[in-house]
Amino acid sequence: FRLGLGGITGHADFAKYGSVYVEPGHATEVADAIVRVFIDHGDRTDRKKARLKYLLDAWGHDKFLDEVEKKLGRALTRLPQERVAAPNRQNRQAHVGVHPQKQPGKVWAGVVLPVGRMSVEQMRGIARIAHELGDGDIRLTVWQNLLISGIAEQNAALAERCLREIGLTSSATSVRAGLIACTGNTGCKFALSNTKGTAMAIAEWVEPRVALDTPVNIHLTGCPHSCAQHYIGDIGMLACRVPVDAAGEETVEGFHIYVGGGFGPDAA
Repeated sequence: FRLGLGGITGHADFAKYGSVYVEPGHATEVADAIVRVFIDHGDRTDRKKARLKYLLDAWGHDKFLDEVEKKLGRALTRLPQERVAAPNRQNRQAHVGVHPQKQPGKVWAGVVLPVGRMSVEQMRGIARIAHELGDGDIRLTVWQNLLISGIAEQNAALAERCLREIGLTSSATSVRAGLIACTGNTGCKFALSNTKGTAMAIAEWVEPRVALDTPVNIHLTGCPHSCAQHYIGDIGMLACRVPVDAAGEETVEGFHIYVGGGFGPDAA
């Protein structure tokens, strides 16, 4: 693994990478040492500053890694960049649809949850499909969707029919595949707008009007905490209250718009 430290994308700050690489067998040990250095030296008195990012800002990357090595009792492995293969580029629709597994005759289905929300009936339905048609596993993705694995190839169409019966699907347009929304003001006291409702309205408006040949990531977040990471979306929307009278006392829901964010090799 390549080691990155201190990212808070909601604060427009990406993880900082050096030349440190970690073998899988040592990953837990290194992560443990990083956490312990933060516990020993991070500012725990101010909740707004109780983040690893701020210790890195104060110390710098090299001093922090020196302390991690002291905790480990050994040096971390450093490799020059030219000796390491570039990370895979993201396929932003790879998590939806039906795809072959490594195991012959098996497929997995990436299920699209409308802005990450599902009903109790849908939860039970997904569990039933995973149990009866898959291997019983349900895996979550960072895109607010889920995967059902271990489906026999000949049952793929049946699994899709079962999903549609509970109001879900394993297919998605380029808009819905990258549509992310935080809880919003229907369930969070910090949120300043109905992010999930607005996200669904965007999808329903754009899909019949705009043909896209590649996914576009639209992230809606209800407050500066940025649970939906609005800074790294192709289109980011940060909720706000917009004054509609001269005194600024009467407000309506609105959004700040951010354009051109990215992540991974396209981080921006």
